[in-house]
Amino acid sequence: MACIKIRICADGLIFAETKGIKGKKCMEYKELIENLTGARILEEEFTEEYGQSEYESEAVEERVREDVQIRGNS
Repeated sequence: MACIKIRICADGLIFAETKGIKGKKCMEYKELIENLTGARILEEEFTEEYGQSEYESEAVEERVREDVQIRGNS
């Protein structure tokens, strides 16, 4: 499951991390994070998920979605 974890420190620093978002797709969430926090992203670090294929993840999500639909129609 995809999520965004946002941590706001007492000194005002804000840290945001995406989880469950593979490949460059996480970059699509930058604007959302800036809008939610009212801050600008100044520095980026990439997790291991960034190097993973987003297409693999989408294929798995599609199979799960199809499985749920099949079970729902039974």
